[in-house]
Amino acid sequence: MPVNLPVPVAADLYPINGVRLGIAEAGIRKAGRKDLTVVLVDTGASVSAVFTQNRFCAAPVQVCREHLASGVGVRALLINTGNANAGTGADGVKRALATCGSIAEKLGLTAQEVLPFSTGVIMELLPVDRIEAGMADAIADAREDNWLRAAQGIMTTDTVPKAFSTRVTVGGAAVSVTGISKGAGMIRPNMATMLGFMATDACVAQTVMQQLSRELAEASFNRITVDGDTSTNDSFVVIATNKAAHNAIDSLDSADGQALKTAMLGVARSLAQAIVRDGEGATKFITVIVQGGRDTAECRQVAYSIAHSPLVKTAFFASDPNLGRILAAVGYAGIDDLDQGRIDLFLDAVHVATGGGRHPSYKEADGQRVMKQCEITVRVLLGRGDASDTVWTCDLSHDYISINADYRS
Repeated sequence: MPVNLPVPVAADLYPINGVRLGIAEAGIRKAGRKDLTVVLVDTGASVSAVFTQNRFCAAPVQVCREHLASGVGVRALLINTGNANAGTGADGVKRALATCGSIAEKLGLTAQEVLPFSTGVIMELLPVDRIEAGMADAIADAREDNWLRAAQGIMTTDTVPKAFSTRVTVGGAAVSVTGISKGAGMIRPNMATMLGFMATDACVAQTVMQQLSRELAEASFNRITVDGDTSTNDSFVVIATNKAAHNAIDSLDSADGQALKTAMLGVARSLAQAIVRDGEGATKFITVIVQGGRDTAECRQVAYSIAHSPLVKTAFFASDPNLGRILAAVGYAGIDDLDQGRIDLFLDAVHVATGGGRHPSYKEADGQRVMKQCEITVRVLLGRGDASDTVWTCDLSHDYISINADYRS
């Protein structure tokens, strides 16, 4: 079960004027499940995306980058689960392009106006015929209020769909923001998430869209980890349909730009944290805050060292206050001139270590009390400066091994 993550309610997700979503069963890997999703975007929208930094990136990632670089605009997204189309070489690219061409023909578009996305098992050939066969049903199903069903349609090992929505006033006009994501394992995105899609009816100039998507990802999906693995398929897409009644935002530094970014970041962080809360086998949601660094980069470096440690994560699963493991992770994070005599460690409000050693008032019973909670905050003070950063992670349980050992069966 996910950690304090309720199932979203369809009525709570705002439709976005200019975006329609359709879902179908294509039998890509398993029969009887929704595994093909289309997102249809009205003409005139501004679209940007960020992708995995894994050099062994999937065929759809390669195609998406090429299509976005062409500058022709985006009118459709095609998303399949059950097959990642990664590790498939030149043939995989041809198959991704074939699906783009097929749906483009059905919609009266060019193939370059379509962005393909895949998630699932790596090194298996994409079943183009099944995807093409399911396109008509997905297109016929497309509606503005289909966000929850789309969130369900992109799931793989997720136990619940992930979808959030908000409204904000921009330039005197009401603006809606809605997003969905999927992911539960192979999560240390280093750019975004496994798959994430966010749309708003706000008016945003195309010239600032790449900055917007990058900054949203950097402050949300780039701050999560489940198992430290960066996927081959990670993709995060941001769509502004330009339908709202306000002047176009041509700078994120403007008042309207900041208002929109704040609203969208709230949705992005909720989506990112939902992935951790639904991490494969997770029983605890852990916030790792590192303060007192010389810059945010080294704070994040230390935070990820803690969040990735199997010894730390298994200790949290067992509710075992073996907190020397956290100090050890701080020490091997790679900061060569780190002074252990200036390090403090807190577990929620419990002061565990000071000056690099056990705090005189610390009692193991206090540490165990916190460790038994399903939500825990680890806070480390480096004593080197004023910078800070935060990473969200989960524990590592027996079920994580079982889920991944059985994934292809």
